[in-house]
Amino acid sequence: MSRVRLALLTPIALLFAPAAFSQSAPLMLPGNGTLLQLSAHGETHRAPDVAEISAGVVIQNLDANAALRANAQRMTAVVAALKQAGVADRDIQTASLSLQPQYDYRDNQPHITGYQASNTVNVRLRDLTKTGDVVDALVKQGANQINGPTFSVDKPEAAMDEARTEAIKQARARADLYATATGLKVRRIVSISEGSDMGQPRPIMMTAKAYDSSAPASTPIAAGENTLGVDVNVVFELGQ
Repeated sequence: MSRVRLALLTPIALLFAPAAFSQSAPLMLPGNGTLLQLSAHGETHRAPDVAEISAGVVIQNLDANAALRANAQRMTAVVAALKQAGVADRDIQTASLSLQPQYDYRDNQPHITGYQASNTVNVRLRDLTKTGDVVDALVKQGANQINGPTFSVDKPEAAMDEARTEAIKQARARADLYATATGLKVRRIVSISEGSDMGQPRPIMMTAKAYDSSAPASTPIAAGENTLGVDVNVVFELGQ
């Protein structure tokens, strides 16, 4: 899939042109040259091979130390479940740890009613077939906050190069078309600039519920595919 935008510019106008260009009348350069700017989009598709989720434990208690200790005990079980599922240490990272007082605003005055301890880890899964099983195991071991998954391509450079090639092909084909339509030829490429879109899907937000042994063995997770795209701005010189 591709999208192409067109602008014909003088060299001075080119220096101050914004990212998105509107079409203008042909303006000639010295030596009867004309600048043509085209914005083209190229993209490719890949099945994701990495899933990222965040899993957390939130505990409330009247005593701050009791809240933190209970949270630590349950979080230890959560991390152990991740390792038992085959998640490497390098793919488990603490994202946040907090202990906050909880207030009741009676008579417009804050009164501490207890404490909330929260601990969250970010997890990278490299075997997507285990994603549902890992989510279920986390909830079973005490995780009560889960966000994700976010799917991505671990090494996207080859796919991005395909998108770059497609974008340049589209820009050159349109440059030839405009040149022919105006009785000119493409002399050379003056400049190329790029913007990319890694195409990561938005995360699916989930709230963990109490584990039910009668529930299905694994939470269904659909990875789908990722679209990786590149936008290029190419300035051509046209002439006789």
